[in-house]
Amino acid sequence: MRIGIIGAGQMARALGNGWAAAGHEIRYGRRGDVRAAAEFGDVTLLAVPVPALTEVLGEGSFDGQTLIDCTNAFEPDDGMMVLGEDAVAERVAALAPGARVVKAFNLCAAQVWAADERVFDGHRLAVPLCGDDADALARVEELVRDLKAEPVRAGGLNRARYLEAMSAFVVGMWFAGADARAALPPLEAAFAIAD
Repeated sequence: MRIGIIGAGQMARALGNGWAAAGHEIRYGRRGDVRAAAEFGDVTLLAVPVPALTEVLGEGSFDGQTLIDCTNAFEPDDGMMVLGEDAVAERVAALAPGARVVKAFNLCAAQVWAADERVFDGHRLAVPLCGDDADALARVEELVRDLKAEPVRAGGLNRARYLEAMSAFVVGMWFAGADARAALPPLEAAFAIAD
């Protein structure tokens, strides 16, 4: 698959290197070079700071293209993290009309994607995906598997706000020194026995 990556930070490099190792063709684009990366890819990854979204998305044409949004809008709040404004993924969809936006890869830091494995306590890392287009979701599922992780469809793009909120919550716990996994029981223990 040909993947255009918009951004040059740690997330862009970590995901791009992982996909290149899996045999995909990668082209990076930065401000001023967005169009070339967008036109190159069967899929485009958006990995830029949220304040740059309007400018960056205005430089390219994403009509009919799978556009992966891995961004988050965090703001400091007394040492914790809170979400800013509305859902970033919905802003991306509004700024790139015609794009098939999928929210994914926003729950883990670049170091997780740069690692050789994504298995923790015997469980393969799950990557929630939110999007409205079945073909776009299937493409992103393939890319998740190529990174040795397990895709999980988590609903339409309107549910991306929950992924973004989860990321802010979990990152806040990590910065507070807590292990976020301790807040969630394993699936086997998650539900009470029905009467």
